[in-house]
Amino acid sequence: MKEPMAYFGKLRCEEVKENLEKNNFEVYFVEDRTEAATLVLEKLIPQSGAKSVSYGGSTTMKETGLLESLQQVDGIDLLRPDERDISNEEKLERRRQGLLVDLYITGTNAVTEDGWLVNLDMIGNRVGAITFGPKQVIILVGRNKIVEDLDAAMFRIKDYAAPVNAMRLDCKTPCVKTGHCEDCKSPGRICNSWTITEKSFPKGRIKVILINEDMGF
Repeated sequence: MKEPMAYFGKLRCEEVKENLEKNNFEVYFVEDRTEAATLVLEKLIPQSGAKSVSYGGSTTMKETGLLESLQQVDGIDLLRPDERDISNEEKLERRRQGLLVDLYITGTNAVTEDGWLVNLDMIGNRVGAITFGPKQVIILVGRNKIVEDLDAAMFRIKDYAAPVNAMRLDCKTPCVKTGHCEDCKSPGRICNSWTITEKSFPKGRIKVILINEDMGF
């Protein structure tokens, strides 16, 4: 077999897709990031009828190139909470406004084999938007985010995703130095709000794109 990792990833994604669908998520499987971006731009956004779009901090989303492409889409108002050269107060206000857009795009820290989304946030705008607010949500998920169960998801997030993200953001937290969660009380702590999304409500509000590539943290 020429590409065993791709084949393995496909089998695993297909199993998770089936379980996510049982949990009322609308689910798509794609082979790579380019196909994921095309799906969002050419099908999901037009199908949604969205006039306003925002997004949460997601390395996976950035790796698809969607952010640049969204800025070129006619007919939508793209609310950019991380735009450069705006004040921190304006960034926070845009995060608040992002909870009321038609369509919100982000990633997830982990997805369990039985079809749960597990996330941990600093500010809470990303997990808040996944839970309630935007009319529709698109979640981009690399195959590396798939874990066995809830315990494995939480371990993955605390032991890997959170320290790496703290490093990416140049946070002044102990995990940046040690590479491990220290359950710190730092003012710059990024681990504040957990969410476990067992099902999409209403059915199909949350659309999950499983990507057969290792993406994000």
